[in-house]
Amino acid sequence: MEKPWDSYVQRGFPANLDDLHSPHHRDSPLVTTRAPLDAGQEHEDDTARIAIISSPGLPKMMGSLHPAGSLYEKPVNLRRAVEQHNALRRLLESHGVKVYDVHDILLKDTERSVSARVALEKLAARCLTYQFSTDVDLTRLAASEHEFIADSYKQKVLEVMAPEQLADIIKTNPVVTIEPSGRDTGFTASYCFKPLTNLLFTRDQQVTTRRGIVMARLRSEQRRREVDVMQFCFEKLKLKIIGRIPEHAYLEGGDFFPAGEDLCFIGIGLRSNMDAVRYMLDHDLFGTRRVAVVKDELDQSQDRMHLDCVFNIIGRKTVIMLEDIIGLKSPIRRMVDEYAREAECEPYRLSRSDVEFAAYVEDQKFDIIPLSFADQMAYGCNVLNLGAGHVVSVCSSAARKIVADERFRGNIEYLDFSQCTAMYGAAHCATQIVYRSRLPPFQLEHER
Repeated sequence: MEKPWDSYVQRGFPANLDDLHSPHHRDSPLVTTRAPLDAGQEHEDDTARIAIISSPGLPKMMGSLHPAGSLYEKPVNLRRAVEQHNALRRLLESHGVKVYDVHDILLKDTERSVSARVALEKLAARCLTYQFSTDVDLTRLAASEHEFIADSYKQKVLEVMAPEQLADIIKTNPVVTIEPSGRDTGFTASYCFKPLTNLLFTRDQQVTTRRGIVMARLRSEQRRREVDVMQFCFEKLKLKIIGRIPEHAYLEGGDFFPAGEDLCFIGIGLRSNMDAVRYMLDHDLFGTRRVAVVKDELDQSQDRMHLDCVFNIIGRKTVIMLEDIIGLKSPIRRMVDEYAREAECEPYRLSRSDVEFAAYVEDQKFDIIPLSFADQMAYGCNVLNLGAGHVVSVCSSAARKIVADERFRGNIEYLDFSQCTAMYGAAHCATQIVYRSRLPPFQLEHER
């Protein structure tokens, strides 16, 4: 099967999208009319080249006011969360990963490109709502008063705003409710916000398969707008989107792992469901010959909401797995249905069903390093593989267990991420790798 990104690698495809643009053109590539680039990743152990993150900001401040109402695990110190997230970005960049922050993408080129500015205004307009109070008798209002909730008035307001204001609107989704004041001040207003309090976790709004980027559909109603924001960012970066999950289905990025040109894993259970998997199979969005559907039918716990909460790929043929889910006797075991096809022109068909997860993984010749329940609860499984077994972990005890196992031949860097894990996610959750390059041929030191 053709690998869409191999041609870019062979031609020296750069990690920095800016390098793709002609040096003789003064505009950024983010507003150029060049054709979309194929994104993709074939194996979780391939070298990470481009990552999308979202730094904590105003929405996180709002979310921290009531953690439980914002889907957080515990209270948050926002200043420390910002410091820890910045440390993650520096770590990624130190390993040659080009990092794009959602906030920076939104602002990019808006000061010098009318196209970029207008696009941001249009997105902000969709996120800003004007309305009259339900106590107002609309029939008694003058026509001129109705104009203050009209799109034309909203556009006048947005055209004057700084790009940073527009970005804040997009991330907080304000609803402005007005009513006549009865005095010479005209109107009084009240304000309600629906902030994107979980945009920090850029893993969930999409999956990046061997074929490319597939926009997801999140289970939580309050997170649905995140998908639109991320799609706007990918389109601005000129990264090709190959599909979007329809309304009847649910898909979240933490449930997906690429494992080579032949196989990928997709979890279903508390968040993602089989309707989304079937849609991706029917529309050839995975790009692999086989798809292993990992079913969570017995657990369905918020603490293990995604596949990346209990499993991860940390080497070419090495994985970590929560020991409590291993074996047919486990009360929270996962089972695998495998879908396969013999040729690209053929549909996927069920080839194996109800295989215990660990047994299936071992059948694929992976070594399994088990992690304890305590390590899993400390996000020990939610590591980020930067490629060639270089792993970022937020759980020191899990990191020590992994490096002590002779089957792991990579390296682990520990990162204090405690104020971000308080919001229910770790290193894997907080990054979306949209492009990985294949591992270079192995060479001994003296051969280089």
